[in-house]
Amino acid sequence: MGNAEKDSEHARLARRVVESYVKDGRVPDVSEVPPELKEKRAGVFVCLKSEGELRGCIGTIQPVEDNIAEEIRNNAISSATRDPRFPPVRPSELDALTYSVDVLGDPEEIPDMSYLDPSEYGVIVRSGGRSGLLLPDLEGIDTAEEQVRIAMMKAGISPGEPVKLQRFKVTRHE
Repeated sequence: MGNAEKDSEHARLARRVVESYVKDGRVPDVSEVPPELKEKRAGVFVCLKSEGELRGCIGTIQPVEDNIAEEIRNNAISSATRDPRFPPVRPSELDALTYSVDVLGDPEEIPDMSYLDPSEYGVIVRSGGRSGLLLPDLEGIDTAEEQVRIAMMKAGISPGEPVKLQRFKVTRHE
């Protein structure tokens, strides 16, 4: 069960947005937030879990909104209602959800997999117009090879196709 009192500002905002949207169909105003959420822009992933299992995770590699609060708002709604891997979150599920918000650092080009450490860096793989991203520090992903393979699969890139790699760090807020 999620403990909202212990959540970070980022996770509390994601929870407030999802609960408002799922219960009432309302997109809440996010202008009343601490300065660190209002004054910076970054790519943001919002992940929802239920009883330790992923329930939705959607994000942006680069910022598309004016600030982190708006990025959290839009990606929280998408995680709850538009992740193609899951049905939309129902009101009866809300109490069991836990939230994490990953704020992405700037991606940097890397020459090969030896520059990756899946516990520290996320990866972006690109080939042609396709791209796939995998966040760092995911349970069960212990090698750079595994991390790149999964990101390629998500992008629909076949094994053996040449790819460009980028890595990035995240600040995780739970």
